[in-house]
Amino acid sequence: MSAPLQPTLPPLTDPIVAEIVAQMRQQLDTQTQQLHAQEKQRQADARELAYAQLKIQVLEERLRKMRIAKYGKASEKLSDLQLDLLELEPGVSREEVEAESQRAPLSGPPATPEDRNTHKPARKHPGRQTLPAHLERIEKIVACTPEQCICGGCSKETIVIGYEESEVLDVKPAEYFVRVTRREKRACKQCEEHGVVVASVPECIIPKSLVSDQVIIDTVVAKYCNSLPLYRQSAILKRDTGLDISRSTMDGWVMQVGELLQPIVRVMRSELLGESYIQADETPVGVQMHDKRGKNHQSYLWQYGSPGKGVIFDFRMGREREGPKQFLGQFNGILQTDGYAAYDHIGGPKMVHAGCLAHARRKYIDALKVDPKDQDSARIVALMDELFAIDGEARDKKMDHAQRHALRMEKAPALLAELRTQILAAQKRVLPRSTAGKAASYTLSLWNKLTRFLEYPELELSNNLAENSMRPVAIGRKNWVHIGHEDAGPKIAAIFSIVESCRRLGLPIREYLAAVLPGLASRSTKTLDQLTPVAYEAAKAV
Repeated sequence: MSAPLQPTLPPLTDPIVAEIVAQMRQQLDTQTQQLHAQEKQRQADARELAYAQLKIQVLEERLRKMRIAKYGKASEKLSDLQLDLLELEPGVSREEVEAESQRAPLSGPPATPEDRNTHKPARKHPGRQTLPAHLERIEKIVACTPEQCICGGCSKETIVIGYEESEVLDVKPAEYFVRVTRREKRACKQCEEHGVVVASVPECIIPKSLVSDQVIIDTVVAKYCNSLPLYRQSAILKRDTGLDISRSTMDGWVMQVGELLQPIVRVMRSELLGESYIQADETPVGVQMHDKRGKNHQSYLWQYGSPGKGVIFDFRMGREREGPKQFLGQFNGILQTDGYAAYDHIGGPKMVHAGCLAHARRKYIDALKVDPKDQDSARIVALMDELFAIDGEARDKKMDHAQRHALRMEKAPALLAELRTQILAAQKRVLPRSTAGKAASYTLSLWNKLTRFLEYPELELSNNLAENSMRPVAIGRKNWVHIGHEDAGPKIAAIFSIVESCRRLGLPIREYLAAVLPGLASRSTKTLDQLTPVAYEAAKAV
């Protein structure tokens, strides 16, 4: 039996076959390239979509931040729908926004009694506040009426068996009066050649002034403690006394006080630079320029202080590095600031730069304001709060620096390691220019400075004490608007230095100024170290 017939294929060398194979290969290559192109396009579309979504998120963040800035501090409590409604409503007041932020959501089912019961409980009322014991007590006895003095049973007169007592805070309105000072003049009738002797003039702040030291001090305190502009003080004085004292005259009083205080502040600066730890911050303040342009120049008040010590404000026309460089000189201690680059490359060769954890935390709070669903930022803020809780525990237990450092070393390293891990992971999920992305970049770039508290027991976690010293300036410039002249800047800085130092130390500012200012111009510079707020407080404590 013959073998079955096998199909015979033409050899590949056959021109026709070779052409067909080439065409098939070309089609296959084309299809493969098309598939690769489609896959690349799909991946590109996916990346573009993800980028677009992140970009939309950034734009929404910017919009929400603008609304938050417009509607005030409580606006982060508002839902996006509430913000949209308020954005479209003309003339919405901040009070209306505050009220709206406390309402229930505009959509969704009404809250059930169970939901209301599980809501955050209301804070317990602290009870009636007691009045300070150091205030003078003036008693007023309210007698019973004649009818109440007769017994309803036997008609005999009743006797006083006690009193129902209550206390309220009262005030005496400012009472202006004219103090007449009469200085004795003496002479001998028999020795006329010896002339007349007159009692010496009492020391005062401004010789031959129309007003007393107390009026001058009240003017300074009203402006730089209570942020009351001079034009309002002038109007109040005219209304209450009928005396028309111009703003320029009152400004002269203020400038004289500032000039007198400058030597004391220079002594305070020398003492501060002798400390081992300084916190610094700066804030803008306008200076009126007299060049007919009608624009204020943005100058700065730089603040330097040490916890538990005095505070010094340094006036500069700009925000350049030259300001802190000149003030600090060769300071070789710890300098704690925010992330502003002007504080770099200043001071002595051994100066240690420390960062502020509150600034980093605030940037993540901003990220939560623009995106309340940002769980990464919420976790990071919670970890930072645990770090602050360590110092809170130390304060509650009245620990010294060594005890607090031991507590920090026990709890903080693990928290810091977890915090850094969370920040690095969150950074990969956001755009660098988003609020959360900027917060991550800021925190990581300053990580070594933010963790310096592990090495130095006296170092605080934050620079908040320095920021709190800036509040009188921030509030004041909304009222008195600007500094009238560049030459006035250092004098106003001296006043702020004394005012804030007294506030930190708990010194009554009027008492301090009344004790120091009269006769200050004639004092020897060698005795000025006894007149600083810190020295004055120490002398009072003896």
